[in-house]
Amino acid sequence: MASLSLGSQSRRFLFAGVLCCLLFAADHVTAAADKVTHTRQGSTTDADHFVDALLARMTLQEKIGQMSQIALNSPEGPKRDELILHGEVGSMLFVRDPQEINRLQHLAVEKSRLHIPILFGFDVVHGYRTVYPVPLALAASWDPATVEKAQRMAAREASSVGIRWTFAPMVDIARDPRWGRMMEGAGEDPYLGSRMAEAQVRGFQGDDLSAPDSIMACVKHFAGYGAAVGGRDYDSSDISDEQMQNIYLPPFHATVHAGAASVMSAYMDLNGVPATGNRWLLHDVLRKDWGFHGLVVSDWDSVPSLVTHGFAATPEDAAVRAVNAGVDMEMTSTSFRTYLADAVKKKLVTESTIDDAVRSILLAKYKLGLFKNPYVSLERSQKELVSPEQRSVSRAIAAKTAVLLRNENHLLPLKKDLRTIALIGPLIESQPDVMGSWSLGAHPQDTVTVVEGLKRSLASTGTKLLATKGVEIERGQPSIFDDQFPSPKPTLTTDAQKQAEFNHAIDLVRQADVAVLVLGEAQTMSGERASRSTLTLPGKQEQLLEAAVATGKPLVLVLVNGRPLNITWASQHVPAILDVWYPGTEAGDAIADLLFGDAVPGGKLPVTWPRSVGQVPIYYARNLTQIPNDPDTRYWDGSSAPLYPFGYGLSYTTFSLSDLRTSAKAVQAGESVDVSIDVRNTGSVIADEVVQLYTHQRAGSASRPVRELKGFRRITLKPSERQTVTLKLDTHDLGFWSTQTRSRSIEPGVFDLWVGTDSNATEHTTLEVTPQR
Repeated sequence: MASLSLGSQSRRFLFAGVLCCLLFAADHVTAAADKVTHTRQGSTTDADHFVDALLARMTLQEKIGQMSQIALNSPEGPKRDELILHGEVGSMLFVRDPQEINRLQHLAVEKSRLHIPILFGFDVVHGYRTVYPVPLALAASWDPATVEKAQRMAAREASSVGIRWTFAPMVDIARDPRWGRMMEGAGEDPYLGSRMAEAQVRGFQGDDLSAPDSIMACVKHFAGYGAAVGGRDYDSSDISDEQMQNIYLPPFHATVHAGAASVMSAYMDLNGVPATGNRWLLHDVLRKDWGFHGLVVSDWDSVPSLVTHGFAATPEDAAVRAVNAGVDMEMTSTSFRTYLADAVKKKLVTESTIDDAVRSILLAKYKLGLFKNPYVSLERSQKELVSPEQRSVSRAIAAKTAVLLRNENHLLPLKKDLRTIALIGPLIESQPDVMGSWSLGAHPQDTVTVVEGLKRSLASTGTKLLATKGVEIERGQPSIFDDQFPSPKPTLTTDAQKQAEFNHAIDLVRQADVAVLVLGEAQTMSGERASRSTLTLPGKQEQLLEAAVATGKPLVLVLVNGRPLNITWASQHVPAILDVWYPGTEAGDAIADLLFGDAVPGGKLPVTWPRSVGQVPIYYARNLTQIPNDPDTRYWDGSSAPLYPFGYGLSYTTFSLSDLRTSAKAVQAGESVDVSIDVRNTGSVIADEVVQLYTHQRAGSASRPVRELKGFRRITLKPSERQTVTLKLDTHDLGFWSTQTRSRSIEPGVFDLWVGTDSNATEHTTLEVTPQR
């Protein structure tokens, strides 16, 4: 904020006071709130004066009310109207009927004493009514523009019904696929994760957060949640300082730099201090070191859970510790509203701390334009939901995120003049399962099944499609999302029925020219509270796959999943394997596009794919060992190499890379260098390739990973077309946080550079970084 003379400062406050009196004397909110011009820190002079004047008029109880979020289905739901009228609700969760949102907003802005609008939040993770591929799949696009487009479309839909706050993106680095929430993030790499995180923030928030089609991003879970011990959801994380600074914090820092307006504290215990009560995280790192001035919200019930962790002694102590650590708003639980007023009287919490929290909340509402435009346009929601444009973009992005893992003898794409295709698998007719977890705003009936997609694609060809499930997925324990999408009751209940259906499926494979098996995980098997102790195909799917292969017919395996699965046997026996992840509303049409060559797979793995669960956690950016050139000696009973490396993915064409070069052989620390390579499409179809740059620092104050991703670009090439791809390598990206220096710096020395199409890239050169003069 620019400094003001005493006289001008007084005049500004006088103007703000008069403005607020006029504003709140009216029966509704006027256009007095000026449009906000944002800075990276999210603060403006006009907004600050407006909020400070409003804050001065609030009672302590009204302030604490702004710090409280209630859920539609919470025990307090029935009395929400009364709470709103008394100014004791800052935000509401899970309300998505635009008429109800307008009714509740009317109570807040026209009937309550201070007329403060409500902030309506919802989990818009990978789409709202129209579902896009899950975030792990979006990361597999290796294309920030695609990811930004997906979340821009999601923001348009969600905002059209009055939702202005999403609890995404999740930017937790995940290196253990047993952890179910891997599907909600960008995988294992902090550089890729940072670029995907920035793109999602830009997509949600747009160029102007106050625009009616923008929603506020909430970056989660701060921080280290993805390192849960054993891959068990909600379990503790024990992370070294070096790993925290170099691996787990960078994607969060990237979102703050990109202008993310809110952050969510994590559930778990981090190095012995639960994240929601962790002042080092929420104050020292987030606010002091990074300069974040946005809103911090707790995760669901994570404030009272400070008692469960054995960290806080009582519920009051939990509320005190959370707010003093830096939590501004409590999600769904009532610790703040119940205990903070007395805590202020007892001097356990200062009212200035309360004011700081409320200021963050009011500033967020101001920047969203809610004081000026609190209501929803019902006409806009009718036009936006599952519109032809939404469907078209969802279909294109679903095709763009698929990863081709194997394609022996060019089995894919399939020809459309085949006489008969067998389509087998428990997921071929399921609408919820292909949407993936966190599809809470979706209507399953909107979803195109795999059967429907293939039928449409083959409608004019005369090809006969033979379809059956073969087996059913044994879903195990209930999911937290079963209320939204109840697990279907099995139609095969007896052993005889199951065996008959199994045999029928194999008979169809024998009758067909080619078989497509769609296998993987049900929707509720990957996501929150969906960790797994194995990575096998659930149920009898592996047996079905092996029996189908035994027929000798050409076979395509289509994987529907939110994590790497154990497909080691399939990688040796199934000619073609296509991973489509959870593709979303347009799943069936996108899968058909890929199978028949109307779309060409160009996605790359955002995770290292293990051979078995015994290898995890597994990731490419490991440190050198005493025997660096013999990685297969780590286990006596099997290879320690991954099944597929990070960044891997095939195409329906081939590419060649040559002539790697740099714009300089040596650069000073703080400068950048251009890394260029020629890429040529050596096949017969137009397709995408992802050029990837990896580095390694040969020596320094700490040993560095064997390779680290530091640049990438997805390009499209016609047959025989050649393009020079230039990636700018900023030496700041070569810096790291060292346990020796306890700081982050760029250390001079020699760096290896590799450019290729996965983390095993072979095109190599070197770069010397010299001290800054």
